[in-house]
This record gives sequence, C-alpha cells and structure tokens, in this order.
Amino acid sequence: MLSIILPAKNEASQLKILLPELLSKYPDEEIIVVNDGSTDDTIEVCEKNNVKIVTHPYSKGNGASIKTGAKAATGEILVFMDADGQHSVNDISLLLEKYHKGYHMVVGSRTLKTQANLWRGIANKAYNLLASWIVGHTILDLTSGFRVVNAMKFRKFLYLLPNGFSYPTTITMSFFRIGYTVGYVPVNVASRNGKSHIRFFLIIFKVGTLYSPLKLFFPISLVCFFTGVGYYIYTYSIQGRFTNMSALLLITSMLVFLIGLVSEQITSLLYSKEDN
Repeated sequence: MLSIILPAKNEASQLKILLPELLSKYPDEEIIVVNDGSTDDTIEVCEKNNVKIVTHPYSKGNGASIKTGAKAATGEILVFMDADGQHSVNDISLLLEKYHKGYHMVVGSRTLKTQANLWRGIANKAYNLLASWIVGHTILDLTSGFRVVNAMKFRKFLYLLPNGFSYPTTITMSFFRIGYTVGYVPVNVASRNGKSHIRFFLIIFKVGTLYSPLKLFFPISLVCFFTGVGYYIYTYSIQGRFTNMSALLLITSMLVFLIGLVSEQITSLLYSKEDN
C-alpha cells in the first residue's frame, strides 16, 4: 500500500487543485495531509475531498509535519511531496518505477533551471558536490522534499529528523551512512514564491556530522597545523623565537582533530544499532 504525505501550512488554495489530481490518479491509496497549524480553510478542503488529515494545534515546522505523517501512515511505501503545487502528481509514477528496481529511497532531483532563483540553485549545487565528496556517491539533489521511501526504514531515523526544513539532508545522509540504496530521478518543479529556509553552513555541518565527522574536521585540522608551522618558520627566521600564535594554531589543530575523532566514534555508535 502507498501513503502519500503532504505537509501543509496555509496551502488551501493549492490543495483544492492538488488533492483532486491525487485522488484521480491514486484513488485506492492513502493520502494524508498534515495541517501544520494553518489559519486558512485547509481542514475544510481536506474534509471535502475525503482525505486523511492530521492537525498540529500550532505550527511545528516542515520536519515535524513529515514525522507526524510518517507515524500516521499505514502504507509500506511513503511518498512525500509539497502541498504548494510545485511537485507534479505525474512524476510520482517515475519515482515509484525507480523505487521498485531495488532502491530504498528515490528522490526527485531538480534541475538548475527549475530552482526558485539562481542563488538557490548555485547553493544547492554546492551542497550536492560537498555531500557527494563526503559519501563517495553522486548526490543530485540533497535538499529535495519530493521523495519515495521504504516506510519501515524511514521510521528508524525519525528521532534524528529536525523539526525545521533540513529534514531531507538528515534522512539522505542517514540512509547513505547505514548503507541503504538511494536513487535519483530528474523532475521539473513549478516555480514558487518565498524565501529559502535552508542555511549554507547548517547544511555543511549536517552533511559532515551525520556521515563522517572526521572527513570534515580533519582538513580544518590540517589547515591550522600547516598555518601554525608556517607561521613558526616565519617568526623564527625573523624574530628567532616561537610565538604564542604558532602555539595557539598548533594546539587548535590538535583539538579539532580530536573532536573529529571522537565525533566519528559517536557517529559509528549511533548507526551501529541499525540493521543493514
């Protein structure tokens, strides 16, 4: 059975269009709208279309809505898509086709042309390149919220998912870390208004700390180490002494490396209880 989950906050106008399309194409599947504290007539629209609705008494965030929907779903396969109309109902079949080829999660990857703006497209490209380097696999879209996933495996990581907008990054890196198979299908998305809720440095540290912290901290440690050594050589040749700044840089290098090493061990313990 399939469960289609739509986190929604004040998206009644789009749901009036989207829900009939979903019901027409998937009349026998479970459709769940997670109403994240909407102040419009989202509840009335869902009741009119006779779909399952779960309501938060106040807004908790996109990630919280995803977790609520996953807990309420009864299907073996979960489909997550935005309720603002940017994802096409017709593309669900493309993701499912890829999923049934043996993938545990399939993500609808956006092209640069379909990003909300040029800056967001460039930022997402940077996230993808960074994540691909860390995991050793090509990641086409790290932050897409349009995905099909195995319900049982997804629920294993609910406790890790944040309540905000970075849940796609967290679940993607968690799946790669545990060894599950992740696939991508190119899709077109409709343009939408609004500011991005994703922060560049948050994504970087999410990627690094969720998959391999040492791979993130070790280069920083090397930069501090060689800067300290270089500064020591420079000051020794000029002043004939070892300066406090050189000592600070070398000590910082050692501390950053040890933090990364400890974080790596904690990450390993975090995922060791999960089945491959």
